[in-house]
Amino acid sequence: MQIQPRQNLLSIWQAVARHCFPGGAWEWGEGGGQSSVADAERLLCLLYPATEAPAFRLDAPDTTQPDVEKSLRSVGDATEIPETLVRVLTEFMERHRAGDTPTFSGGNYFSALGEEDELSKEQRALGVVDAYSLSVTLCLATLGFLKVYQTKTERPGTLQLIESLREATNDRLTAAMVNLLRAFTVDVYTVDSPQGQALCRLLGQGRTPDRMVLQQFQERFRALRAVIRESVVLGVDVEEQLGNENRLFECGWAWSVVRGAPLVETSESIGEQPTGIARAVPYLYFTVVALDGIQDLFSDRTLVLGLLNQEQQKLAEALRLRWTITQQYWSGIARFDDDRWPLEDIPWRTTGQRMESEYFSLCVASILVHDLVRRRATEDDLNRTVGIMERLAERGRVTASITRKDSAVLLHNPGLALPLASDHPLGPPMRWTMTDFSAQLLKRTIQLCALSRNVAAHTRLLQLAERTMDHLWTRRITDGDGVGLWDNVHAIFPDSADRQNQPSWTITERVTECMVAAQQLYNQSPIRSAEPTALAHALLSEATHLLGTEQLEQPAPIAKSQEGAELKGIEADLRRARSLLDTQPGTSCALALNVLSRLDDLARARAAGSQGV
Repeated sequence: MQIQPRQNLLSIWQAVARHCFPGGAWEWGEGGGQSSVADAERLLCLLYPATEAPAFRLDAPDTTQPDVEKSLRSVGDATEIPETLVRVLTEFMERHRAGDTPTFSGGNYFSALGEEDELSKEQRALGVVDAYSLSVTLCLATLGFLKVYQTKTERPGTLQLIESLREATNDRLTAAMVNLLRAFTVDVYTVDSPQGQALCRLLGQGRTPDRMVLQQFQERFRALRAVIRESVVLGVDVEEQLGNENRLFECGWAWSVVRGAPLVETSESIGEQPTGIARAVPYLYFTVVALDGIQDLFSDRTLVLGLLNQEQQKLAEALRLRWTITQQYWSGIARFDDDRWPLEDIPWRTTGQRMESEYFSLCVASILVHDLVRRRATEDDLNRTVGIMERLAERGRVTASITRKDSAVLLHNPGLALPLASDHPLGPPMRWTMTDFSAQLLKRTIQLCALSRNVAAHTRLLQLAERTMDHLWTRRITDGDGVGLWDNVHAIFPDSADRQNQPSWTITERVTECMVAAQQLYNQSPIRSAEPTALAHALLSEATHLLGTEQLEQPAPIAKSQEGAELKGIEADLRRARSLLDTQPGTSCALALNVLSRLDDLARARAAGSQGV
């Protein structure tokens, strides 16, 4: 199906409003309050488009568009909607706070690794990088929303609530940033260790000796190693090991605050910083999640609206440094061998968790997309990445038919279970399950499509995005609780494991992000191609010449005559064609052809008149 971001977002909003405002008042649902991740995802389904897509703004009631207001009619009218959002956001901030300390519980998104084990209450209350990252995005969206809405309302009670919410949001934003800093880690190991051997096999692809892999690793990452040592606060042991160039290393985000992570000095009132519990091992999934949230801290919107205070700006700079380091590292790992990228060897094999999956390939591709956007990719990099995305879509059975007992179905249901390593667990081993392969694939495809300025690559990506959207749209829930939301996985994979069709806020929020990204894609200027540009130049030259000939060979027409009106119309179309020459050469060609056709009609009419026909 063609991606129609406006229509799709309106449909999603209508479904969210119907589910969350069943009686006109917000309901968190059965699991509400248990997981800050789920609650943040639910709110972002509304707030992210409202702050990132101008057509969906809700902070200025007098500019709310009719179809937007209609999609949220169960919430209220254009005046009531923003006030309701302020109250719901206030409730969210209060729910996920313990005294003066914002909390970031994974809640029911955590599960026990053993089927018969049960997680303790303390385990479910643990913070997780998903919650930190989503809170960054949600808090920035909230602050931007409040900044505008505050100027549009004069109700004293609402203004007081806005001020209170702003303070709580700033506290939560700062706490999330601090926790992200403390969850960043660098893992250093020898070539002979199990992790070192796994990384050497990954980079050497069975063709290069470990000694050569180490030498190439040293050369490629020498500068990055120095930046990490000089700019990132690490433990004494890690700094010493990182200084040894005969050691390999990885960097990224653990699943939560790392055990032994130093406290971050801040003047903001964020309460007590949690004790780290996660093992200092980077996870690809949580690294991608962290990168997605951190980039919102230095988006154009954040900078233009001045959403960060002075203390938050310092934290943002520290996170930006880690964001850049991580992108450069994993982009370098993904493209380690110019002849054959390790990323092209699907599936990706992780070193820390010793797992392999197409999902991890997608994670590395996601980081590569971040880096390609940052450094303006070459055509070769882009084309190879497009091929990887197409293969992942096929291997993940997003664009290919499933086979009997197809193991690829497990990517979607029950999903990829990730063991969460902890040095001092508070109960049985935990895991985190990812079921959003298709939504992540769509998001990265759209991002790549926005980056591409090559017609062929752009077309391939757009076709892949449309086919992935077909897959995802089919997986919407069609009956029962959560109609119009995700995820009815059995609509695509009917023989997969039994699962209730309860709303998945993770996938619903991811699809919402995709639609916002698609809207931004369509807001870009079309790709300018050399061929239609050259043709447009030739057509315009001929049309201009023939118009001059037409005006030269006949008397000036009467201003209000049909012929005079036609010539004025031709001149206007010709000016329009010239104005579009650099941005829309195809449209310029079409206008020029139309002008040529009309000029030919005039020439034929004049010739017929001169012959007395």
